[in-house]
Amino acid sequence: MKLGVYNAVLHDRTLPEALTVVRDLGLTGIELNSGGFLPAVHIPSFDAILESDAARDDFLALFEGTGVAIAGLNCNGNPLHPNRAIGEKHAEDIRRSIRLANRLGQHRVVTMSGLPGGEPGATRPNWIVNAWNSAALDVLDYQWGIAADFWRETDRLARELDVKVALELHPQNLVFNPADILKLVELSGATHVGVELDASHLFWQQMDPVAVVRDLGPLVFHAAAKDVRINPAAAIYGVLDNRFRRLGADEARTNLGGDEWANEWPKDAAWDFVALGKGHDTAFWTEFLRALHEVDPEMLVNIEHEDVELGRIEGLQVAAKVLLDADAGLAESLAPGLAAGAKAH
Repeated sequence: MKLGVYNAVLHDRTLPEALTVVRDLGLTGIELNSGGFLPAVHIPSFDAILESDAARDDFLALFEGTGVAIAGLNCNGNPLHPNRAIGEKHAEDIRRSIRLANRLGQHRVVTMSGLPGGEPGATRPNWIVNAWNSAALDVLDYQWGIAADFWRETDRLARELDVKVALELHPQNLVFNPADILKLVELSGATHVGVELDASHLFWQQMDPVAVVRDLGPLVFHAAAKDVRINPAAAIYGVLDNRFRRLGADEARTNLGGDEWANEWPKDAAWDFVALGKGHDTAFWTEFLRALHEVDPEMLVNIEHEDVELGRIEGLQVAAKVLLDADAGLAESLAPGLAAGAKAH
């Protein structure tokens, strides 16, 4: 396996400083944000790289001798947003990221499927959580038509440039579970659109990430190592706990495009994103890596740190130890079989 870090948590420092952090964790890859909800902080020469071999080579030279390589690009956003100022920007960011990946010798771009409005003329996305009534299915039919058209065209570009686009199964997107990615592939005929297997969003939906990996098999292109802890409050509020607070303009907040902003998490949340090991132990993560290894022994698996109880570096250190221990456990368990295979030949 190839283990690394998604760089959003390191946007407070320069790229060379971030590479030092990753190296000191004992990891070998860095997934670079390339647009969408977040700016491409560590790729300031983005436009130049698309046009200039010299600019590309200068950027790649920053990684030489560091022991850390680029491990995919990340462009999470909503390319299907009905507000064109948001949707068109995020869609173009994805296309630019695919082109950038090709220029950098990369073959993975991580993003989200996106979520349209519920009907023509809508200005806000509409997430159908449970389509128990016929009107909800009408909304979904409309949304799937928009998604299939967009991803059919995006897949064509990805195929031409030898890049695979990995969609995070993230709620508040049209594609947020295995059935959805299979439907998208069927409707669009995509060959280069699959899944970024982020275990965290499966945990809080009460899904088993190991079972999902094995169910999707070769549609899993990429993976994120992020844990979830289910809290006692889930017994009262359930996993669809929706007690978020709107942050004011005078408070620190993250822009999601246009005039949309991330809200404050409930204080006693039903569940929390946590560093690896705080929700599921090393034994679980060994089995998670095993399932990924069955799909692709060279799978890129990158830590995403969103544990608000731990600092940036502290959280990465906690997660890296668990991930490295899990990887060592996997290697040890595979060793007898590998040795037997070598002996037979």
